[in-house]
Amino acid sequence: MQKKLSVTSSPHLRDNTTTRRIMQDVCIALAPAGIMSIVYFGGSAAMLIAVSVLSCVLVEFLYEKLTGQPVTVGDWSAVVTGLLLACNLPSTVPIWMPVIGAVIAILLVKMIFGGLGSNFMNPALTARAVLFVSWGSLMGTYPATNYAVDAVSGATALGTLANGGSVDLWQMFIGNCPGVLGETSKIAILLGAAYLIWRSEIDWKIPATFIGTVFVAFLLKDGFNMALSQILSGALMLGACFMATDYVTSPLSTTGRIIYGVLCGVITFVIRAFANYPEGCSFAILFMNVVTPLIDRFTVPKYFGEVRKHG
Repeated sequence: MQKKLSVTSSPHLRDNTTTRRIMQDVCIALAPAGIMSIVYFGGSAAMLIAVSVLSCVLVEFLYEKLTGQPVTVGDWSAVVTGLLLACNLPSTVPIWMPVIGAVIAILLVKMIFGGLGSNFMNPALTARAVLFVSWGSLMGTYPATNYAVDAVSGATALGTLANGGSVDLWQMFIGNCPGVLGETSKIAILLGAAYLIWRSEIDWKIPATFIGTVFVAFLLKDGFNMALSQILSGALMLGACFMATDYVTSPLSTTGRIIYGVLCGVITFVIRAFANYPEGCSFAILFMNVVTPLIDRFTVPKYFGEVRKHG
C-alpha cells in the first residue's frame, strides 16, 4: 500500500549540528594557540585565559538571572568569547582587564542586543578595540617570550616593519616573538583553522581572501619579503581565521563572503601601509561587521516565489 505524503513546514533538511557543538569545536581549535601562549609567556597567560573565560561566563549568567531570562551559558558561546578575548591580550596586562573586557563583550555587545545571534559586531574584538583605546599603554606593551634571546619587552613585528626594520620569519611563524597571547604562533592558528574547515564550521573563503588580499597588496607595493612578513605579523591570521569567520557578523552567501574577505584585506592594507597605527586587522573586521547587512542585501538570493516590490 502506497504511503501518503506528509506535508510539514520548513526546515526540511536537518542535521545534528547544534550551537553547543559548534562552540565546542571552536574551543578545540583555539586550544593550540592557548597552549602555545602558555609555553611562550608562562603562568600569566594561563591566568589571563582562566579569568577571561570565567568572567565572560559569569557576566552572561548574572545578566540572564537578573533579567529573568533562560540561562544559556551551556551553549559554550561565552566560553568562546572568553578564549578569544584572552587571545587578544598581552600577557602583562593586569588581571582586572579581562574582567572589564568581559563586561564589554558579553553585556554591552552581546546581551544588550538580544544575546547570541543578535550582536552586530564581534564581541571579543570590540572589547579589544575598547580596551586598546582606553588603556593604550597597557595594551601596547608586548613582552618578549620565555625563549627570546633578549628577554625584555619589545616592539611587535608590525612595529618593527613600520619603522623600516626586518624580522625573522621563522620565529614569527612558530610564535617566538612579542605580541598578544593568541596571535604569536601561526602554526597553532593554522592548525585550529584547519580543524574548523575540516569540521565544516567555517568557510575557508573568508580567511583565504582576507589573507590573500593583504599579501597581494603588499606584494605589489613592497615586494615578496614584505608581503610574507605582513601576513605573519600581528593579528591578521588570528582575526581572519577565528573572528572574521563569525557566523553572526559575516555574510551568508558565497559571493558575499568573498567580497567581505577582500574588503577586510583592503582596509587592513590601507591602515598598515598608510596610517600611523601599524595594526589594522581588528578595525577592518569591525568595520566590515557593520557593512555585512548591506552585503547580504545585494548578494543573498531572493526567496523562490518572492513578489517584487513595486515603487
